[in-house]
Amino acid sequence: MAENTGKLTVIIPAYNIEDLLGRCIESVASQDYPAELLQIIVVDDGSSDSTGKIADEYAAKYENVTAFHKENGGSSSARNLGISHATGEYLGFVDSDDFVDSRMFSTLMDAAKRYDADMVQVSRDEIAEDGTMLPDVITPPADETVVTPKEHMRTLLMHTGDASFCTKITKRSVLADDLRFPEGELNEDFYLMIKALSRINKLVILPEKYYHVYYRTGSNSRKKAEDKDYFPSVFTDIVRNADVALDIVKDIYPELIPVAERFGYYQRLDYLLHIPTSKMTGDNVFYRGVVKNIRKNLGKILGSKYLSKRDKIYLLILAPAPRLVRKLHAYVRGL
Repeated sequence: MAENTGKLTVIIPAYNIEDLLGRCIESVASQDYPAELLQIIVVDDGSSDSTGKIADEYAAKYENVTAFHKENGGSSSARNLGISHATGEYLGFVDSDDFVDSRMFSTLMDAAKRYDADMVQVSRDEIAEDGTMLPDVITPPADETVVTPKEHMRTLLMHTGDASFCTKITKRSVLADDLRFPEGELNEDFYLMIKALSRINKLVILPEKYYHVYYRTGSNSRKKAEDKDYFPSVFTDIVRNADVALDIVKDIYPELIPVAERFGYYQRLDYLLHIPTSKMTGDNVFYRGVVKNIRKNLGKILGSKYLSKRDKIYLLILAPAPRLVRKLHAYVRGL
């Protein structure tokens, strides 16, 4: 392993997470990477519980931990505040309900130096609230793998790549003043990743599962069973970001256009399968735009070699009358 010489900043956005924040900060503060080269920034995003107090306690406990407090503005704004105070050559992010292996950042920084890479990624596992391991969302590589920005873009568009910044370290110079997490939106990692890819020289993917994703019951992004009209904004954001991805591909990676188009159709299908029928109305401009796009591109959809047969059938059935189809489906299922 190469000698640890580079400075790293790890940013932890935190909001009303008093029960898990300590574990998260401790896992980062206990890294085997030299403490004098590891800057840890915890950003309390206007919490109403004791999250801010816990952040201050850890800042008092560890010299390399600093706590900032701000009005609530969402995870992206908290991360962006952290970036503005970062001094490391590389940036890392850890969500406050997750935790990391003690070897994670030394392993990432070692690979960054060995490969002269602007971005390095570890693999992750998924842990349920009861402690059981969930199936891998992203399949780890068997060995260290170097991919080009275009190759990573393709995996993202095929839903086989990892868009998360939490599993990665990224050269701070990549995230210049004009490139930040989009505030007030979800699916923020994907948005920033596809924007940042053109600025990196390569991505190194490591097989070690050193990032531990913890799934809490009642997560804000999950549908509330008691509210049939609840529709997370992430489903509109993924459609918008699919269009952003297509524009980037047209400009930088034109050979990926059919893959990017497939991504857009798939995201619109996801939107139509989740939007409550009560919101599938004529005055819903965004919904109408989704339907119009699918109807206009049915020929491309049916001819796409990147969409599965199942996805094509769903889109073909939904296109003429999506609200009626969804209502019939719900009736058949007794919903």
